[in-house]
Amino acid sequence: MKFLLSSYLLIVSCLAYFMMQDKELKESMQRGKEIYTDFCITCHLANGEGVENTFPPLAKSDYLMNSREASIKGVKYGQRGPLVVNGVTYDNTMMPLGLENEEIVDVMNYVLNSWGNSGAKMVTLEEVNTIVK
Repeated sequence: MKFLLSSYLLIVSCLAYFMMQDKELKESMQRGKEIYTDFCITCHLANGEGVENTFPPLAKSDYLMNSREASIKGVKYGQRGPLVVNGVTYDNTMMPLGLENEEIVDVMNYVLNSWGNSGAKMVTLEEVNTIVK
């Protein structure tokens, strides 16, 4: 009986944690969508597909999924030089956007969970704070 009660409490606690994290992610993504619209949509387009041979796609991007830290660093400090996304090399410059770390968290959560991308875990402020030039 104690085992069942302990198991039940553990399951309820886990569900509450994941529901809370899901709510936080949705709120972060909503803020991130606004930031994306203000800063990113011109080059990467509303559907995240970018501009062929000029601006890399964010939609279904292997680079975003496999290079999380480098992706965050690119948003935080800008990106220069060759970058391979989905087998295509892009050699362009993305200037730093001047976003606060909280805004980087939100836009990354939006991008990593939109257009066929599925981020493994939520980007956090602590994670963004640790990324340096």
